[in-house]
Amino acid sequence: MKEPCQGERRLCGESIFKTGKAMTDPNKIIINLALFGMTQSGKSSAGNILLGSTDFHSIFAPCSVTTCCSLGRSCHLHSFMRRAGREVALQFQVLDTPGYPHSRLSNEHVKREVKEALTHHFGQEGLNLALLVQRADVPFCGKEVTYPVQMIQELLGHAWMNYTAILFTHAEKIEEAGLNEDKYLHEASDILITLLNSIQHKYVFHYKKGKSLYEQRMKILERIMEFIKENGYQVLTFK
Repeated sequence: MKEPCQGERRLCGESIFKTGKAMTDPNKIIINLALFGMTQSGKSSAGNILLGSTDFHSIFAPCSVTTCCSLGRSCHLHSFMRRAGREVALQFQVLDTPGYPHSRLSNEHVKREVKEALTHHFGQEGLNLALLVQRADVPFCGKEVTYPVQMIQELLGHAWMNYTAILFTHAEKIEEAGLNEDKYLHEASDILITLLNSIQHKYVFHYKKGKSLYEQRMKILERIMEFIKENGYQVLTFK
């Protein structure tokens, strides 16, 4: 994983509570998320879980399905959190991005597309969290698995570690193999362990089996809000 290039666009960390960004009123907070990952990692499917909808086209295919960035918005979630003694409504905005590397598009094309989308959708409001979507049933090793991480580093800049978490999809395969999350991570590749250490062990597993869609969604969103809270509700603005 390489360091971000010199001379890249500067990003600023600001608090949504101090600036009022990502908020239309004091009792509503908009949380901005962006999905990154390799082809067929489950980004679009994960985005639909986060939104509680079917905004993103998601199918199994032997090639990359998503070819351009798209933004989805969830309905307002009430009774999810409180601030200053008041109930706060949350709305999640999720940016789905093409797989990287892509089966049809060049790496430079994908990076340019994602960079423009981040600026367009989150330039002023700011990005709360980048989610690296990684299949739990696919070993995190080899050169290609680092490509999405490199893109995150290049686009988010030197503070990328504070604004990045891993979403492991297909986590039910871990249980089918007789493992739990701790044992899975204990036996993970050195490159994954290094990445987890870099991002302060911000990760969440997505299990499809045995849980309703609502339960799946709430567990992931609760973990995401924990990460955002630990980061002081800071956002990255693209200037």
